[in-house]
Amino acid sequence: MTQLAQVVALAAALVNLVAGVLGAWRWWRVEPSPAFWFVCRAGQALAVGQALVAGLLAALGFHPADGLYWLYALLPVAVSFVAEQLRVSAAETVLHDAGLESAQAVGELDEARQRSVVLSIVRREMGVMTAAAFAAAFLALRAWGTA
Repeated sequence: MTQLAQVVALAAALVNLVAGVLGAWRWWRVEPSPAFWFVCRAGQALAVGQALVAGLLAALGFHPADGLYWLYALLPVAVSFVAEQLRVSAAETVLHDAGLESAQAVGELDEARQRSVVLSIVRREMGVMTAAAFAAAFLALRAWGTA
């Protein structure tokens, strides 16, 4: 059972680490990235899978080397949930900073300004999700080490 916990935790850590590195690179270069979002969602799915495996192992009577394993196995899901909430507020923050009352007001701007606002929103969202991916990777590595 220890091996199953470690394999799932390591997979979640690696995919989230790749998402974090890709997101940080694209954020730095101010380039939207469909690949980042794909890897980010895969990392989130693996975090949920890790939590489900932890639940299954708990039901089967698994006793990890360290009781903190349970915390490390479940926290990546909470991190992803909080990050999604912050991502949703990213658009509102950018619109507020740009002096726009709503998303519909963006449509009234000239094309260059529209692109600028949308790119700012995407970049902020990528920043939030990149930070969450790094946090999830760290927690999954801790789960791997404590399984």
